[in-house]
Amino acid sequence: MLTDPSRQLRLLIDSVRDHALYLLDPDGIVCSWNPGAERIKGYRSEEVIGTHFGRFYLPADRDAGEPQHLLRLAAESGHHAAEGWRVRRDGSPFRASVVIESVVENSELVGFVKITRDITEQWQAQRLLRDAQRALRQTQQFETVGQLSRGLAHEFNNLLTTIVNALDLLSARMGDDERANALLTTAQAASDRGALLTRQLLAFSTGQTLIRETLDINARIRDWLPALQATCPAGVTLETALAADLPAILSDTVQLQTALANLVGNAADATVGGGRVLIATALEHRMDPDADTSRQRTYVTLSVCDEGHGMAPDIAERATEPFFTTKDIGKGSGLGLSQVFGFTTQSGGFVDVSTTPGVGTTVSLLLPATEEPNP
Repeated sequence: MLTDPSRQLRLLIDSVRDHALYLLDPDGIVCSWNPGAERIKGYRSEEVIGTHFGRFYLPADRDAGEPQHLLRLAAESGHHAAEGWRVRRDGSPFRASVVIESVVENSELVGFVKITRDITEQWQAQRLLRDAQRALRQTQQFETVGQLSRGLAHEFNNLLTTIVNALDLLSARMGDDERANALLTTAQAASDRGALLTRQLLAFSTGQTLIRETLDINARIRDWLPALQATCPAGVTLETALAADLPAILSDTVQLQTALANLVGNAADATVGGGRVLIATALEHRMDPDADTSRQRTYVTLSVCDEGHGMAPDIAERATEPFFTTKDIGKGSGLGLSQVFGFTTQSGGFVDVSTTPGVGTTVSLLLPATEEPNP
């Protein structure tokens, strides 16, 4: 018969296995330990009774006095609920939902009841749901802007064709008027810039038609290096680290060159006061993060690394948004990285961005490799 209150309480506590339920004295020393605590935290009762409950906290939280702080809050209000990371006996962290109740007898604090629940799976599920919702919103925004960009780019391209043809006819009839020739040269340069912006818009919206050909990426980089160096400010030096025996890729030469120029331009701008910008290639076996399968593919990686100021997390998150730029007005269209992402995605690859404020940024294009390596 379950008539003894003490036995009832003991059976109740011992039957709770999905919560760690135990008593602390006023100083935070563990006085009892139930099976749920052993299951969640991994300690047997003889290992923890008589020790401070701060051992279950991350070292940084323990050093900051978090356990004592929570006890003070519970003592002041009688109840405190919190959520945070805790550590199991094997050193592995878990997400915990914690409730601390003060125990008062004759107006005197005699200890605390502490209840801990492992919510790691729920926490991870919430994060995945939040990330999926954010990705869905971004995809919807990109689709809308992409449709608009594609329409604008085609209309703008038609206007540019008329302008370029007119400028070509004028150049054929132009005499020795230096002033007129200078204006014509400026107009032609502006039309070339407009054509580049059109290509960037189409690349972002994946509305362009890629002219694919088999490319030796290392050979192309060597060919383009002098022109890329010429676009860099004084004091910025381009270096290369090109992996040997890379397989060929199937890509659009013009769009690949434009993507590399965009990355080098961004890296050079970030290298304040001069420094090194590294162009590197490598062979990697990776899973496409956007693919539905876990099968790995072989990619030729083209990376541009700078030692500049890097990007804060909130800036890095928006870096590929169309028209988003941290540059001054007139110094950037905000389409550079959008072109890179659009071209790479349309080529069947993906882009990795690694950045640390004050350290630098590396942007890597992972482009599908053909089967056979170059000799």
